Amino acid sequence: MIPILHHSRDWLIVDKPAGLLTHRSGLAPDSDVAMIRARDAIGAKVWPLHRLDRGTSGALAFGLSEDAARAWQRQLELGRVCKVYVALVRGVFPDEVQLDYPVPRAEGRERVPAVTSFRRLAAGEHCSLVEARPHTGRYHQIRRHLAHLRHPIACDANYGTGWFNRLIRSETPLNRLGLHALSLGFEETTGTVCVRAPLAPDFAGALRTLGMSLPGC
Repeated sequence: MIPILHHSRDWLIVDKPAGLLTHRSGLAPDSDVAMIRARDAIGAKVWPLHRLDRGTSGALAFGLSEDAARAWQRQLELGRVCKVYVALVRGVFPDEVQLDYPVPRAEGRERVPAVTSFRRLAAGEHCSLVEARPHTGRYHQIRRHLAHLRHPIACDANYGTGWFNRLIRSETPLNRLGLHALSLGFEETTGTVCVRAPLAPDFAGALRTLGMSLPGC
């Protein structure tokens, strides 16, 4: 099963655990993926509206019809979908940064515009807890942007730093990408909805070990 955070006429928001793919693909034909768990949880077909990396935990949205999926896309284009992530990163991050830096559309593809706003929430001796709000939805956008700022995400095998990844794995319960999809804000017929996913135990445990906490938790 998969925890349900929000279930309405048009959309289903679930709490994806780390280690689970969003959906099947030619390169990843796993039979156990978030999309299938979501479908089985409500007994109806679902349409993926975005994706989270295998190592990322948190709020993941599905549409409950093709019309709902198109409506979500329109909200995205109008800037009415608000995605908020938190990341455990190397070093003491600046108070606030907005990065406008193109990233590849996919591995080996051309670069396309990408914008993310970052804000430091807490800092420890060698690391920071950072809020990330992507304004575009590019491949590995948050991971690439934080690496470009020289504050890579903990345990990021692609863009991270070896000594920092080893430190986090040895001293905390976190043994996967230190990225969590904290909340999704969007419009429904009843008004604006904000759905929040609780921190996964390994992520929360890492913060406690490092002497940090997520404000409001």
